[in-house]
Amino acid sequence: MLVLDQVKKGDFRLRCLAAGILAGMFILLAGLWYLQVVSRHKYESSLKIQSFRTVRTPAARGRILDRNGKVLADNQPRYNVNLYLEDIRNQFKYEYTNSVRPAFIHHSGRKPKRAEAIQLEDLARYRVVSNIVWHVSSAVLPQPLVLNPYAFAKHYREQLAMPMEVVTDLTSEQIALFMERAADLPGIELEVEPYRFYPNGILAAHTLGYVQEEMDTEGDEDVHFRYRLPDYRGKSGIESGYDEDLRGKAGAKAILVNNIGYRQHEETWEAPDAGKNVVLTLDLDLQKAAEKALSANAPDTRGAVVVMNCRNGDILALASAPAFDPNIFVRPREYSSNDWARLNDEILTPQYNRALQGAYNPGSIFKIIVALACFENNIMTPEDTVNNPGYYTLGRRHIKDTAPPGEYDFKEAFKHSCNYYFIDFGLKVGADRIIEMGDRFNLGDKTGVVQPSLERRGYFPKAGEHLKQDGTKWMDGDTANLCIGQGEILVTPVQMALMTSAVANGGKLLKPRLVMQVEDQGETEAVEALPAGQVERDLNVNPHHLDLIRKAMLADVEEEGGSGKASYIQGMGICGKTGTAQVLKKGRMDHITWFVSFAPFENPKYAVVVMVESGSSGGGTCAPKAKDIYKAIQKMDQDRLKKMAGP
Repeated sequence: MLVLDQVKKGDFRLRCLAAGILAGMFILLAGLWYLQVVSRHKYESSLKIQSFRTVRTPAARGRILDRNGKVLADNQPRYNVNLYLEDIRNQFKYEYTNSVRPAFIHHSGRKPKRAEAIQLEDLARYRVVSNIVWHVSSAVLPQPLVLNPYAFAKHYREQLAMPMEVVTDLTSEQIALFMERAADLPGIELEVEPYRFYPNGILAAHTLGYVQEEMDTEGDEDVHFRYRLPDYRGKSGIESGYDEDLRGKAGAKAILVNNIGYRQHEETWEAPDAGKNVVLTLDLDLQKAAEKALSANAPDTRGAVVVMNCRNGDILALASAPAFDPNIFVRPREYSSNDWARLNDEILTPQYNRALQGAYNPGSIFKIIVALACFENNIMTPEDTVNNPGYYTLGRRHIKDTAPPGEYDFKEAFKHSCNYYFIDFGLKVGADRIIEMGDRFNLGDKTGVVQPSLERRGYFPKAGEHLKQDGTKWMDGDTANLCIGQGEILVTPVQMALMTSAVANGGKLLKPRLVMQVEDQGETEAVEALPAGQVERDLNVNPHHLDLIRKAMLADVEEEGGSGKASYIQGMGICGKTGTAQVLKKGRMDHITWFVSFAPFENPKYAVVVMVESGSSGGGTCAPKAKDIYKAIQKMDQDRLKKMAGP
């Protein structure tokens, strides 16, 4: 009452003190109101971020199919045993309270300090989980697993809300053993996840490419994910080029955790959208035949095969050898150290796609271009003859001829691949006109059949520059080499398939097509269809001159003395040209052997190109392989006709 009396009497200092207290209370109440009412949504959001852990859930990857719907790349279920740590928290507490802590007290004679208690809790958790892992693994594996303490500690520290993998990729027998012996262990669940699978092993491996497990954050994803479940990313081939379509769109879920970090509840925010299927122009049966023929009698053959529909540019088979099993990148533990050593062999280079990335001297198959250049520029007629002494002399240089000495007209020179004939007329027409003809076939340019990074352009000189790759002056000797497909020219098997198709179809250089369409899973209608039969350009050559080339190619296979005789099949009308290019490798002479062909002569449909490194000759090494492929084509067409005719 004394204070109040003083205030009533007008004590100024007490009045100021009272006013200050009232102001402070007002500010405090205003602050509480602001936090509770105005900032409520902000702190609710903050609480949600602290309580939820976002998880990226990958979509089911789309399949890769051949033109008939046969599966080339698929997904299969993988069965894993996972441990959910939140389900065994009571066991952690029991182990610490009844075993680890009493043992410490008994040994040290005192209670553990805070830091020691944390270490003892870690030990208790490790013991519980290690025991469960041992029981699970001993039930399903020949050799029980020993839990890695560092890996467990890392998982507990960084991914506590996520299940911990115990055993992965169980077989059907192991699943049965697990269900019988270990399914009732606390916290243990048998779960299924998809993994990429290539049912045909090495078949079309370079075309399909491969995938690898990917855990990096996507640059175009709007959500920042705390955790990411295993996903695959394409690393080469179609898997890489169409990765965005095949992967689909990942989903997201949220895991509600408590203040310790254990999972309490899951909530799906967005379901994943399955990836799209990619349908290729390849024919699975023809691809098998091409790869079998390529590696026949020599499993370490280094070469390539391209089979193309010369009417519309569809690639029906695209083979490269040696090949690799793309499953090795998905399930690496199933493969031996020898498998990995072969994969990285510097001589075999099985990951190297020789059909698209291999750039080689064409040898005598380039005489097709030389002949067209001479015909188009009226330098040569089919009846013109030369007398071949068995070599061509240019200055002091003698260019050996594999054709026997004698008189040759165009057809005989083409059949026997007479170097003298084509050098003689090639020098007369000149390098610039030969190069101009090669330019019409887009030699030295990528075909665009796959993304640019997966294809080489080769090398082809430029008309009018008169310079070689090294910048030195072009000489007559370089023109002579060009006439027989040596020296300053490198081509890929796919480029040669396009060249052969253009000759066969009457002079249309087609755009090659490897992907027919992209479609939603479960649907056959295309989301994106890539048109067939697109023409890159018309060669603008005299049809009669193309007919002369075609007839000479037919003679090379069907007439006596033809270098491509080993590819002959009665009634098939195969037209071909062999080639053998000499290359210097590590101080010794090696050979690149070729056979380019099409069939049937009357109504061309198929172009088949075979290239083999270190072969004996185009006729001896490549032509027989082409014959095996044409046999498969013949059977394929006969079966199709029977099916169309019905019973």
